[in-house]
Amino acid sequence: MHADLSLARKLSAGDAEAFRSLVRAQHHRLILLATGFTQSRAIAEEVVQDAWVVVMENIDAYEGRSALSAWIAGIVVNKARARARKEQRMISFEAMADADGPAIAPEKFAADGHWADGMPAWEVVTPERLLGARQLLRKVAEALEGLPPAQRVAVLLRDVEGLEPAEICRQLDISEVNLRVLLHRARNRLREAADEDLRIK
Repeated sequence: MHADLSLARKLSAGDAEAFRSLVRAQHHRLILLATGFTQSRAIAEEVVQDAWVVVMENIDAYEGRSALSAWIAGIVVNKARARARKEQRMISFEAMADADGPAIAPEKFAADGHWADGMPAWEVVTPERLLGARQLLRKVAEALEGLPPAQRVAVLLRDVEGLEPAEICRQLDISEVNLRVLLHRARNRLREAADEDLRIK
């Protein structure tokens, strides 16, 4: 958190390079987050641009109680929700949590209830393995972009930004049960993408 407060002070002082670095690190992820509400990449980009303005106008209000990235994500969520309401495109996250079928395909389990395929053993790190890890990360990133909007928003806020479940439920106006459903389905899809990549190798 100390590093975030230090960065916030730099932003407050008008450090252009600090701002450029922050935008480079977070902009794409924030657009993914915004598209969970707007369902349009072009509108999501406008939302995130507006959010960056709000961030810079209010950076002095950041107190370090949460990660700076989480604070910024909260601003994006608020802007995206407001824009979605204006565009009349807001879909209830409660409804989306139940609209996607079973969380895990039954064929993933053996007759005894355990996973049908075991996890691959850890192996020694080599340049080839590092390259494979980069390819795996790319595959998972593609799967993240392909998630249904509600699942993508839930997993970005919880697993990437690190927001507490209660805060996510407040921001998305959903129950903890529905948040768990969204996270379970999202994580399963991402795991399947990773499993597919490992099987190809």
